[in-house]
Amino acid sequence: MKGYSKLLFGVLALMLAIIAAFSAVTLSYRGRQADAVMLNDMVCAAREQWSTIEAFDCERYAEEMLIFDSVDTLRVSTADRLLAGADSPVKAQQMGHLCLPVHDGSRFMGTIVIPDPAKAGYDVARRRLIEAAVVLLIGMLLVGVLYGAYVRHAIVRPFRQMERFAANVAAGDLDTPLQYEEDGLFGVFTASFDIMREELKAARERELAIKLKERELIASLSHDLKTPITGIKLLCELMAVKVQDAYVLTKIESIHQKAEQINVLVADLLSSALDELGEMQVRCQDEEAAMLHELVEEHDPRGLAREEAVPPCLLHVDRSRLSQIIGNVLSNSYKYAGTAIDIGYRLREGYLEMTVRDYGEGVPEQEIGLVTTKYYRGENAAGKDGSGLGLYIASLLMEKMGGELICACRDKGFLVTLLLPLS
Repeated sequence: MKGYSKLLFGVLALMLAIIAAFSAVTLSYRGRQADAVMLNDMVCAAREQWSTIEAFDCERYAEEMLIFDSVDTLRVSTADRLLAGADSPVKAQQMGHLCLPVHDGSRFMGTIVIPDPAKAGYDVARRRLIEAAVVLLIGMLLVGVLYGAYVRHAIVRPFRQMERFAANVAAGDLDTPLQYEEDGLFGVFTASFDIMREELKAARERELAIKLKERELIASLSHDLKTPITGIKLLCELMAVKVQDAYVLTKIESIHQKAEQINVLVADLLSSALDELGEMQVRCQDEEAAMLHELVEEHDPRGLAREEAVPPCLLHVDRSRLSQIIGNVLSNSYKYAGTAIDIGYRLREGYLEMTVRDYGEGVPEQEIGLVTTKYYRGENAAGKDGSGLGLYIASLLMEKMGGELICACRDKGFLVTLLLPLS
């Protein structure tokens, strides 16, 4: 602010100096009138010396002089700048010069032409006024340029820096500080913006730390829950072998199914948490494509799947992760369709294409692009167990293995295509 005050006082002082100079120049002229006595003496002297007029002492009376005879013939000339172009008395009169007739009684002898002192003074004043106006204009332009440069440096540039700073903050860049001058016009103002950036950065770091702890807690709990769930499933399998009562076997089977549902949900939560922590690893290796039959049988306890023959080839996949993917896809068909499931295979441009199709209600066309979104559950999922993570995790794992999961609607049913990379 001090710099701005100094500049303002400097501009005012310069303007006053320019106005003072302009006034001095324009008011310095004092007009003068022709001396009547001198003019009369000049005419009398010319009349007396007319016979030898060429020797007339012009410098005694005026710096410039023209003398014409009665027939407008030029007899004497000391013309320079002021009388240039005056080649006759008529022309001289038109140009504003004084034309003094010389008479000898009733006889007209000739004409004396001299510059009009009043007109000459006016010309000088006008020239000075123009010069002063030019100086004033140049001074005003200089002041305007200096003031504009200061405004650009002290006001426009800081605001543009703040504009770029705000765009960076909006884009999430909280590491780049705002450059500012502490003694500038907006020093304190811009400093408060940089303090805001630092506070936002600290708040984001605290938020990320809290989210990290939450994900670590979810991952820890999910991992700890898998052990008792596995124990429940093993006990159910053991009791199913030992017990012969049909009613009890039905209940054991129901417990086993519920435990398996819990196991799938816990596995999805664990995978999601590990992915957010950057710890969900995929270790691909070469596998015989025939192992796909084993994975389908493993996740098809009700025998709903109808498989085509698998073309003989080598896949570059993570078997355990692929098992998780196929389990999620078949589990969705069990949960939302409950119909037969057709599974087909064909080779296509460096991939083995595996298609899994059921014949349930399917997914509305407007939701097909959202089914692999995290935590998304469509209209047909109402009233059914699930977390909205199954297809999200399956799609993520396929991407990590270098493949792709594609969902599509059919006239009747839902189609999932897995592109498994070949070795």
